[in-house]
Amino acid sequence: MSIDDAIKKMSDLIKAACASAEIKAAKMSDEEARLSVYAPAGDMQKIKDATFMPAIEMLNSDGMDVQVFVYDKDAPPLKG
Repeated sequence: MSIDDAIKKMSDLIKAACASAEIKAAKMSDEEARLSVYAPAGDMQKIKDATFMPAIEMLNSDGMDVQVFVYDKDAPPLKG
């Protein structure tokens, strides 16, 4: 499995949990990616539940580290 395959698999799981989720993928290396997911607050836990075990399984079986970070799309941006 390539990192692109892993990103697609996780993106499909996210979209199945929440069709309106916006996903931004960042490849860190050939084995690691970060998915920032912006979804309604009510769907955040569904996305976390849908991706938790598959992410661990991908890491253990394929060496692909795909981290999923879920954010409330309606929350105001943080001011620094």
